Amino acid sequence: MKRIFVLLIISLGFLFAQDYVGVKKCKTCHNSKKKGAQFKVWEAGPHAQAFETLKTDIAIEVAKSVGVEGNPWENAQCLRCHTTGYEKDGYELKGDDFWNFDPNDKKAKKAVKKMTGLQNVGCEACHGPGSDYKKKKTMAAITAGEITGESVGLWTPNEAMCVVCHNQASPTYKEFNYEERIKEVSHPYPAGLK
Repeated sequence: MKRIFVLLIISLGFLFAQDYVGVKKCKTCHNSKKKGAQFKVWEAGPHAQAFETLKTDIAIEVAKSVGVEGNPWENAQCLRCHTTGYEKDGYELKGDDFWNFDPNDKKAKKAVKKMTGLQNVGCEACHGPGSDYKKKKTMAAITAGEITGESVGLWTPNEAMCVVCHNQASPTYKEFNYEERIKEVSHPYPAGLK
């Protein structure tokens, strides 16, 4: 009986697990100036290039200096903070066969598009996997106060989330002042928008 109960709990966990959807899904609704252009603010900020910075000569040298073997953009130690959801069912390392897919394979094309949308520190790194709150109807219900964001897996960013990466374990650590830094990446809805 205990074994059946444990299997039931595990099965329910998979049933209610949220999936990462990638930044392109967020862009659809969060791009217009009228609504605050959150996507454009993110795109112009440092998080939007977090993965690409791993490919720079400076990043390669920093990685070598701390003992990272191989390319930093293929190393778990670096990817944990430079991608969305790494080791949490988000961004994954993939082989050449994944990236060089048959263009007629729609399923492979969709998978590559999603994985590309999880490179960098995207929306879901701070707001949670979006599969349960990505729909316009759901977001409208949150805005109207009919449901809470938390009830559909929408996270409220806070300092604890930021310091998971912005801490002294980072080889490029600079003093992190949450109150100042959050202003640099803040992208709220305009006042009075419902």
